[in-house]
Amino acid sequence: MPDLTRDAEGSRSAKIALRNRLLTSRRSLTSNELAAAAAQVQQQTLSLVRREGAAVVAAYMPIGSEPGGPGLVEALAAQARVLLPVLLPDGDLDWAAFSTLTAGPRGLLEPVGPRLGISAITTADLVLVPGLAVDRAGLRMGRGGGSYDRALSRLPASGGPLVVALLHDGELVESVPAEPHDRPVHAVITPAEGLTVFANRSV
Repeated sequence: MPDLTRDAEGSRSAKIALRNRLLTSRRSLTSNELAAAAAQVQQQTLSLVRREGAAVVAAYMPIGSEPGGPGLVEALAAQARVLLPVLLPDGDLDWAAFSTLTAGPRGLLEPVGPRLGISAITTADLVLVPGLAVDRAGLRMGRGGGSYDRALSRLPASGGPLVVALLHDGELVESVPAEPHDRPVHAVITPAEGLTVFANRSV
């Protein structure tokens, strides 16, 4: 009989090691490298919005070295209605339409408009999520809070919106340590390779 506790502990340890390595790599990127990567990711993302015919996009406001850069949301808002997450005290995500942004917890920027509820993500035609790494099976590794896994669990298993993680080059990897609560994504966008769609979804 497998030792599930030991397996879970091993997966968490592997995640921590990979997360630290990727964060170190991101911190090493220069401002010019970040700007060039952001421009490529934005271009590919906007192309996908047009191809999907997405009227509503659930996205996030990149901070620091996160892919997409600070101009991502404004670029999206020129083509679609954009919903942004609002972090709740229990770690879950509420949503609000993109508007004036204000400082939120954990260094996040959040919209000041009316809260739409945790199920608002289900109204999106396209969902863009942050991540530190995604593997070829679509398993995504975030920063460890579990907020996006909870939000993505509200989407239908089939027939729902395309879920895409935005990454830097080198963050689409062969394998990501997985835990039972982890929710996969359907695709990733990286600066060099653009859109990569996994076998769990077609576009």
